[in-house]
Amino acid sequence: MRRRLGTSLYAGLLFTVLGLVAWATGQPFVFPSLGPSAFVLAFDRRSERERAVRVVGSHLIGGLAGLAAWAGIADGAALTATPPAFSPEGFRLTASAVVSLVTTSWAMIATETAHPPACATTLIVSLGLLSTPAEVAIIVASVTVLVAFHGAVVLLFERLAGDAHPLYGRDDAGDANG
Repeated sequence: MRRRLGTSLYAGLLFTVLGLVAWATGQPFVFPSLGPSAFVLAFDRRSERERAVRVVGSHLIGGLAGLAAWAGIADGAALTATPPAFSPEGFRLTASAVVSLVTTSWAMIATETAHPPACATTLIVSLGLLSTPAEVAIIVASVTVLVAFHGAVVLLFERLAGDAHPLYGRDDAGDANG
């Protein structure tokens, strides 16, 4: 029970920081694939340099792959409403999504930066929802802030409590659905 509550509240804290940045700047510092990344960091609170590189690197790959696919295949189209059946715009968006997903998956595996939420990032970009270079830069900046804030919280917790992760009861320790 403690793990469920702690993970949920901590994921909310991580997301709140970026929500405040989005609110203060009027820029899209909050986007759908950021939620799963916040959950992953909150669920396993250890802060490892390798994890930070993997999370930021994967979203960078997803953003760039999505941008390249969208610019090359679906430039000007956006999935803000369902395109009509068999429309050229619908085909272009579908092709852009497929190309970006394949490219992102391959690049994450090749660079050992696999982080599944980045597959959602690449779709957000390749479907024309956040598909300008500035918006991709904001995506990467947002993920970087998320990971940096998480690292700072873990460091503070380690200094105060002497451990990177609070101890939960025996019944919570193996509860991956926690």
